[in-house]
Amino acid sequence: MAASLCGMRYVTLAERPELVSAMWGMGNDWPEFMRHDPFGDVFFGRLPEVFPQWQQLLLDDDDRVVGKVNAVPFPWDGTDDDLPDRGWDAVMERGFAAERGGVPATAVSLVEARLVPDLLGGGRSRSMLEAMAARVVDAGMVDLFGPVRPTGKHEHPHTPMSDYARVTRSDGLPADAWLRVHVRMGGRIVKVAPASMVIPGTVQDWREWTGLPFDESGDVVVPFACNSVHVDLAQDHVVYVEPNVWVHHDLRIRRTP
Repeated sequence: MAASLCGMRYVTLAERPELVSAMWGMGNDWPEFMRHDPFGDVFFGRLPEVFPQWQQLLLDDDDRVVGKVNAVPFPWDGTDDDLPDRGWDAVMERGFAAERGGVPATAVSLVEARLVPDLLGGGRSRSMLEAMAARVVDAGMVDLFGPVRPTGKHEHPHTPMSDYARVTRSDGLPADAWLRVHVRMGGRIVKVAPASMVIPGTVQDWREWTGLPFDESGDVVVPFACNSVHVDLAQDHVVYVEPNVWVHHDLRIRRTP
């Protein structure tokens, strides 16, 4: 059943399967190179087909898709160590493998959360996460995770993610805006997923994706990349390994007896 908030409403693709194209069509501001993770090619586009109940859309009064949260259920053994170092890639891989094998999911992981630019600010990002948390509880689970991509990390490409994630403001909340949304909601920063996404390509691929020359081997700072990108001209190979931050939302206090 659709949920409502602030004059808008949330639905899932299980409830409104005709909105798949509209969901993909709402656009995003990801840099082009982020669209070429091989695991994204294999799994991300199949989320509406395999897990429509975990693809949540925010609709405005004209029934337009103005926000989305993509998520995947997966089996988790209850320990921090079981959260994979390969973050975004691995949690989708695990979720799809469990579905194929008939292994019950015990937790849900966020994969992407996005609003149209006009709705940024005003607390709507948290509202979208809160709505997804409610769906997790309604499904009988109590653990919501996310391999979070901190929004400001690209401005500090040489800072280790483990250091960046620990930086706080005077009020003790994370300095990073997206991590701060999660922590304000009750999320716990667990650990870094050091190889959450791995995006390889030829030198020419990366030239096309970024408009940069890549005319020397070594580490190159690429706009909007969280880390440097490694270039090997002799091998005609460029690879970007992105770290994310595992965040855990323990939803037990939300679950009614």
